[in-house]
Amino acid sequence: MNTLKCLQSNGFLLDVDLWRLFANLEELNKLSLGFLKSFFVTVKEHISKSGSPMDFSSILRKFFQGDLCQTHQIYCLNYTSAVFYLENLRQREDFGIYLKWCEQNEQCKRLHLPELLVAPLHRLTRYPLLLNNIWKRSTDETEKGFIWSLKEKVEKSIRDLEGKVKWLDNFQKFRQLQEVIIWPQVWDRDKRFFVPEYLKQSLRENSSENILSSANRLLLHEGRLTLAESTRLLDVYLFLFDDFLLITKIKRIKKKYGGSDTGLIPVSPSLTPELQSFIREGAFCIVLDQPIPLDRLILKNVDPVHVTVFSLRNAFLIQHENRYRQCIAVFLLQAQTETAKKTWISQIETAISNYTTQHETKKSTAFCFPAESSEI
Repeated sequence: MNTLKCLQSNGFLLDVDLWRLFANLEELNKLSLGFLKSFFVTVKEHISKSGSPMDFSSILRKFFQGDLCQTHQIYCLNYTSAVFYLENLRQREDFGIYLKWCEQNEQCKRLHLPELLVAPLHRLTRYPLLLNNIWKRSTDETEKGFIWSLKEKVEKSIRDLEGKVKWLDNFQKFRQLQEVIIWPQVWDRDKRFFVPEYLKQSLRENSSENILSSANRLLLHEGRLTLAESTRLLDVYLFLFDDFLLITKIKRIKKKYGGSDTGLIPVSPSLTPELQSFIREGAFCIVLDQPIPLDRLILKNVDPVHVTVFSLRNAFLIQHENRYRQCIAVFLLQAQTETAKKTWISQIETAISNYTTQHETKKSTAFCFPAESSEI
């Protein structure tokens, strides 16, 4: 961080955002060092004045009821974004030279920047262990009770942080997916539909990309499969969400539908390595058909007996039904291995089961009206 500050003061790497990379590291370092010094001063006084009690309570109260946990939280909440930003910066030659020079310094102890950035997260999780050890060795009951309450407070702070970090990870993942997944207009997807030019703009306003904007939606499983069409086999990439399944085809193009060029899109570390690799290669996922709601999805296993007849290996069938239970689309998919096929079937079945249970609960709750008042 100090090296980057020095470089920027001399006119280099001025476009690198110091906060996005290091967040409140200076404040956190100052606070942690203050806690450490105060802690050891107490120990030193106890050793030099033999017999004098160690007063940890005042130090623990000052820091753990003060800003120590909150400052850690601010840093930790920025961590995923920092790793995301760093991954994008490392592709630049000038930043790579700076990073290599810094990492060769003996103070880094042969650690790379990603390993150093995660250190404050590990430190925060060790505070409950420190408090627990002090609590075990404390003899004063009042002090024990106070230290125990602090330990519980810090543990609650960590639990709250974990929830926020998961939400942020999910948010950033979906923001990346919105960049990667292209939703063709209905007339581009299916040549049967004719729409005059003057009507196309009004239809474009209802953008399908907003489907992925919900921060509450979860991506349960994803991966590459092969779709058997009537005349060819097509590489597809499936996204299984907690409420629908999306089938896309992989295409290495420049985005045409209002997005940015692939070279400018940083790759989120929360995505699978396979999808990260596609994005770096300049690939996009073009939506092949409309999303299949889980309550309209029928899953069928293809019996191994049919393998020799139709040359299908590790295959299963996905059927899309409309609200009248009519089949409107069928997708015959093949996995690379039998294990991958079983994983997909298991994931889809579990997702359907959870979705059905969740919506049945909502329905039953909606129909549970309160009893009528006798006064009516």
